[in-house]
Amino acid sequence: MYSELNRYGLTGYGVNVAVLDTGIAPHPDFDNRIILFRDFVRGKNRPYDDNGHGTHVAGIIGGSGGLSQGRFQGIAPACGIAALKVLDRRGNGSLKCVLSGIRWLLDHYQEYGIRIVNISVGAIPRESGQSSVLIRSVEQLWEEGLIVTAAAGNRGPGKGSVTTPGISRKVITVGCYDDVKAVEVGGTVMSDYSGRGPVEETCVIKPEVVASGSHIVSCNVMSRHHPKPYTVKSGTSMATPIVSGAMALLLEKYPRMTNGEAKLRLYQSCDDLGLPKSHQGWGRLNIERLLSLPYSASSVQSS
Repeated sequence: MYSELNRYGLTGYGVNVAVLDTGIAPHPDFDNRIILFRDFVRGKNRPYDDNGHGTHVAGIIGGSGGLSQGRFQGIAPACGIAALKVLDRRGNGSLKCVLSGIRWLLDHYQEYGIRIVNISVGAIPRESGQSSVLIRSVEQLWEEGLIVTAAAGNRGPGKGSVTTPGISRKVITVGCYDDVKAVEVGGTVMSDYSGRGPVEETCVIKPEVVASGSHIVSCNVMSRHHPKPYTVKSGTSMATPIVSGAMALLLEKYPRMTNGEAKLRLYQSCDDLGLPKSHQGWGRLNIERLLSLPYSASSVQSS
């Protein structure tokens, strides 16, 4: 994982991130920062993760790295984490569960001070494309002023292979720039897996940004049978929380920044890798430049 915390003198405190995933295990690296847990799959009340994907994603965003003496620290290691379990133990989820999680967020994000939503969930776009109910729902989150990041999916490298809801023109869609490496993604060894744009019928460039997604170390669901505190996973699901964590640091530094301004700043700060736009979008996330560009409140509107 990465850590930008000490370099910029930021703590991540006060910026809460919602993670729609397989749940979250009460890993020591989350300290007391799991601000809420809602289970839309089995209706349980206490935090749990019967797959491990959600815990790994949450650790990339905000793990403290305490058990590793800071070696495996998340991007914003003091942010609050709101875990919404919308995927089952196999990492699959019904549209009903995902939509229930989003609708709950729309009703409660202000109550919990949530400003960022990480969706490392992807479905194959249907014929309805942009008009699908899932797209409309995530765009409602954006219209409410939340920063929404979504994975580009692991169905690349074919043209138009970005998954839903990453095909939304409003949300920040995240791919991998290091997917040239052969890695295990969801139990299958693959390379060149990051979803590629553009979005069919609209020619919208996707993804917006790329980050590292191969061999990412993050929090593990520890048990008597699996005592290791950290594990390795790969995929655009791992790249997405890197961007979410960077957004948490950005909002900590500039609390009044809008999601439209944050998206513009991301565009201005990326590193052009010389890859096709359908692969890299604006380029690779550069956290140092993202946080150091001059800023003054403007009239930029959410797009």
